[in-house]
Amino acid sequence: MFQVFANPEDTKGRKAVVKYDDNDVERVRRAHMNDIENILPFFILGFLYCFIHPDPDSANLLFKVFAIARIVHTLVYAVVVVPQPSRAIAWAVSFFINIFMGFKILMYFM
Repeated sequence: MFQVFANPEDTKGRKAVVKYDDNDVERVRRAHMNDIENILPFFILGFLYCFIHPDPDSANLLFKVFAIARIVHTLVYAVVVVPQPSRAIAWAVSFFINIFMGFKILMYFM
């Protein structure tokens, strides 16, 4: 079994291969990019959402469901590949939570 790296400097002293198109590495990279694209807006929206004084129980539920959806999305995308629509459902849950919070923030300040 080879260790696969994307950077030559990471292979020093190892029996490793520099490969830029490894399927497993690319799948994890895509999952990571998807997390960045969805979690950063959530942090911003969640921070702003706290300023509109939402019901603490509903805000807590939104934050927990978002976290669970993102964890499930990462697991079914990069760790245990599960057929669609599992990944799409997990993504949609987190996406619509962002949309909901954004809508609530806009309505509060208008």
